Amino acid sequence: MTRPVTLFTGQWADMPLEQLAAKAKEMGYDGLELACWGDHFEVDKALSDDAYCQSRWDILNKYGLKCYAISNHLVGQAVCDNIDERHKAILPGYVWGDGDPEGVRQRAAEEMKNTARAAAKFGVKVVNGFTGSSIWHLLYSFPPNLPEQIDAGYKDFADRWNPILDVFDEVGVKFALEVHPTEIAFDIASAQRALDVIGHREAFGFNYDPSHLGYQGVDYVRFIRVFRNRIYHVHMKDVYWSSTPTEAGVFGGHLNFGDSRRYWDFRSLGRGRIQFEEIIRALNEIGYEGPLSVEWEDSGMDRIHGATEAAAFVKRIDFEPSQVAFDAAFAEQ
Repeated sequence: MTRPVTLFTGQWADMPLEQLAAKAKEMGYDGLELACWGDHFEVDKALSDDAYCQSRWDILNKYGLKCYAISNHLVGQAVCDNIDERHKAILPGYVWGDGDPEGVRQRAAEEMKNTARAAAKFGVKVVNGFTGSSIWHLLYSFPPNLPEQIDAGYKDFADRWNPILDVFDEVGVKFALEVHPTEIAFDIASAQRALDVIGHREAFGFNYDPSHLGYQGVDYVRFIRVFRNRIYHVHMKDVYWSSTPTEAGVFGGHLNFGDSRRYWDFRSLGRGRIQFEEIIRALNEIGYEGPLSVEWEDSGMDRIHGATEAAAFVKRIDFEPSQVAFDAAFAEQ
């Protein structure tokens, strides 16, 4: 049996969950990966209202949809970040509070602990999200970075996330970091260092998304094999990058997504440069049986059209691994 195809609801938070669930079923999805914003999955309500989690399942069941993970990228981002006014727009008011940076980080950490508890109460085993990073601004090392500055950034990550991961362990849920620019892990090397600094604890793994790796020049298929035991969830998202020089390079030139002067941009599945067949073969190799969750983003395409074709695309390119060697018939008896 091939893997279920789900839709990540983060880019659809303007739609009430019931409306989106009906539309997702119509578009061909098997389930939803619920974002912890909009009205899709509210952590505080999940913990304070005994009927809330069942109300989410009632909507999903009504449309024949499953849920295998919830995602709290926005709050997770604030755990390690250097907080500024941008974060106010993405955080619940009770996490932002008075905006004092350290207070925001501490409240965000508590909310991520509560997200683990809410996931367990809801009955899913994976929470996807971001970690933030206190050292992302040191990416380009001029003036030259001091090694101890980078060390301190990874120590800050470990100090802030280990207590959160303790709660994940307590409730039997895993955290899957979406490896992504602006996070403590944004490529293979930084992902390895993140694992090292937290002692490779099992509660921490990755939400694999090739679209954040390919345009950087990272071997996104090798990522699967390197972290074969840490792929806890998979996002299917495509990205295009130019084969010729552009006005704005890999750093984006402060241009918005969708600007034709960019070197790279997200595209609907099958319309970018990601080689999804190689991803499916690698996922089969490591024995990944979880959902393939479409994170649909394409600034140049209608989202209903795009998400509909994306569901069909994923179902078409997914396949089961072989259970026999193709030349087994010629083996000696």
